[in-house]
Amino acid sequence: MSKLVVLNLGKGDLYKGFPDVTVQLGFPNGPRAMEFRGSLPAAPEIPQLYRNWQILYSALYRYYGWRLRLEIEETNVTNFSEVEFNDLCQELSSIINIWLNSRQFRKIDQKLRTQLNPNEEICFMIATSDKLLRRIPWHLWNFFEDYPNAEVALSSLEPQASNKIYTQENKVKILAIFGNSKGIDISQDKRFLENLSKQAKINFLVEPERKELSNELWEKGWNILFFAGHSYSQETGVLQINKSTTITLDRLKYGLKKAIESGLRLAIFNSCDGLGLAEALEDLHIPQVIVMREPVPDLVAQEFLKHFLTEFSSGQSLYSALRSARKRLEGIEDKYPCATWLPVICQNPLEAPMTWQLHRKMLTTKSFLTILLASFLVTSLVIGVRYWGYLQTSELQAFDHFMQLRSQLVTEQPDERILIITIDEADIQYQMNKGMQMRWSLSDQALAQLLEKLNKYEPRTIGLDIYRNGVVDPKYPNLAARFKEDNRLFFVCKVATTDDDGESDGIPPPSGVSKKRLSFSDFVADDEVIARRQLLHLAPPPTSLCTTKYAFSLQLALDYLHKEGQTSNVTKEGYLQIGNVVFKQLNEHTSGYQKVDASGYQILLNYRSLPSVEKIAEQVSLRDVLDEKIPLESVQLLRDRIVLIGLSAPTNTNDYWKTPFSANVKPKQKQIAGVFVQAQMLSQILSAVLDRRPLLWWWSGWMETIWVWGWSLLGGITAWYYSKPLYRGLVVMVTLLTLFGLCFGIFILAGWVPFIPSALALLVTQVAVISWFRRSHLNKIRH
Repeated sequence: MSKLVVLNLGKGDLYKGFPDVTVQLGFPNGPRAMEFRGSLPAAPEIPQLYRNWQILYSALYRYYGWRLRLEIEETNVTNFSEVEFNDLCQELSSIINIWLNSRQFRKIDQKLRTQLNPNEEICFMIATSDKLLRRIPWHLWNFFEDYPNAEVALSSLEPQASNKIYTQENKVKILAIFGNSKGIDISQDKRFLENLSKQAKINFLVEPERKELSNELWEKGWNILFFAGHSYSQETGVLQINKSTTITLDRLKYGLKKAIESGLRLAIFNSCDGLGLAEALEDLHIPQVIVMREPVPDLVAQEFLKHFLTEFSSGQSLYSALRSARKRLEGIEDKYPCATWLPVICQNPLEAPMTWQLHRKMLTTKSFLTILLASFLVTSLVIGVRYWGYLQTSELQAFDHFMQLRSQLVTEQPDERILIITIDEADIQYQMNKGMQMRWSLSDQALAQLLEKLNKYEPRTIGLDIYRNGVVDPKYPNLAARFKEDNRLFFVCKVATTDDDGESDGIPPPSGVSKKRLSFSDFVADDEVIARRQLLHLAPPPTSLCTTKYAFSLQLALDYLHKEGQTSNVTKEGYLQIGNVVFKQLNEHTSGYQKVDASGYQILLNYRSLPSVEKIAEQVSLRDVLDEKIPLESVQLLRDRIVLIGLSAPTNTNDYWKTPFSANVKPKQKQIAGVFVQAQMLSQILSAVLDRRPLLWWWSGWMETIWVWGWSLLGGITAWYYSKPLYRGLVVMVTLLTLFGLCFGIFILAGWVPFIPSALALLVTQVAVISWFRRSHLNKIRH
């Protein structure tokens, strides 16, 4: 939001000084938050310097033969020196800065600088009734070099706020008056306005009679009054409305009052010497008037109007548009010196500056088709880029973020159907201290004792998540017999891989175990070894030492669920169904996964929302079981569970994985043991079938495309509707937050819908629509 500074010079003049200077700081059309007081000394040299400047400026345009929007009077100046004129301009600038840097005023200057930001837009009003002070080029003050987004305005000493409530209209209504055009070309002004015909309702009056002009002022609803032609200021402002009629504004007082009451907010006099016109309208309490301080060359007036209309009608603030248009006149000051001195705005400080968006924007068919086409093209581009996998990394990161955020807002309980017996470094050392012969991290002796001890737990299913290729030590015949006969006991092997890690043929299962109780422990991991998918089935290659087709988690779940009376089968679509639950298979293009290797039967892994992934189930250590340190009451609570036996010692296994939660924990804890991921996978199947806990789902490709296109279309519409960068930025933020909230809300319901493609489509469409409309608008103004 722009700041408002009102420098009230009070009573006084440049010959006696200004003893009571006040500065008020606040916001347009709002209360003044601060007030500073000071004074300004006399500066009698400024009036004489400015009169000399006016004389040389008059001689300048006669010397070059400029076409002025003023009836030229003769002058006594016969000699003209451009060097002398430039020196006078520099002297005037120097004197103004010396005056405003005086000791009496310096305190105000310093306080202003402590309260203002050089990057913010500032409406800097000079409130004075002194005619000469209203003419001098205040923008030469060094203050405006340090605050480049500030613009000078003039104000009366005693402004009054109108009680007018400005209603919204479909279009800005402009009354454009073209007066006497003798010796000048105002057709360009008319063409610039005509190019706004689709954004504004314009009524052109060309050299009207006084009665015709008065009647039009009484028409309701004009927002802008525009005049081009000859004008000048003496005691008051004078307009030449046609070749034979010269009129002061007090002759149109009642019509102008009626127009202001009916919504007139801005008058633009693109003509010479208009400060007298501004004073007359200030007495009628019009909100804003734009005039030229001095006689203005024809080309300068045309260039200013072209740039001002371009900026203002494209959504820039009134002050920003005037500042930009005025500063762009610098490019022609080699031929028209001091062109940037001429335009000035006279503002009622009690009224908010007008905006072009005072009307309700109507979406025309052409604009809608443009937005529709842009959204269609952007959506096609985004979906195409997504299809080839270029958005997969960012979409998977968004998936991880949703998973992490869900675990913070939604808390689930550990799965009471599972018990995990962990084997860590202390357990390995325990076995060695007992003199057990170590072939793996779990010796045959320890395993035999463990299975014996587990009998009191009465487990429904036992899963050994440790590779045990080879034969059992002959010292433990009961263990070998149990491998063959215990239908509760399931083992793992590793399927052959194509990588060059020394285990390309896989790892075989233990000898003498029925194929019905064998399963593979292989995971499918994304980049950075993150486990987001669950592999249920695969076809091992012929060279594999592990020939089983089913995953460890699936085998354990099926065995447990079979005893619950739940059976499995394959649907006609080829999907796995257990009980009433269908496990939808991932394919090459599934939501955020694009161009992914979907071989085998894969599903998304819906981790439980827990404080930690390892908290999926109750855990006991191997040594506690062997030493029978588990209380009897706890043993009773652990009955009839699935017992998972696995390694948690990081130095004894490569079976460590990242999860979607890994980015949210300490570096050393980024990976977790595979047995906990297996428990998450096992729990997902059990919970889906027995607890109706939802599996992660996703939309079909065409539904996702419609979703992305909808957000793209919304981005285009908001870009069209909100012209101000601040409002547009706020709307973009709110829209993106809404999109995020919807995607996350759906994720809580186990749905994975496109967030990154939708956000990208929304932003790209906004940029495309803004660029197209801005270019189209500039072309209209230029042509």
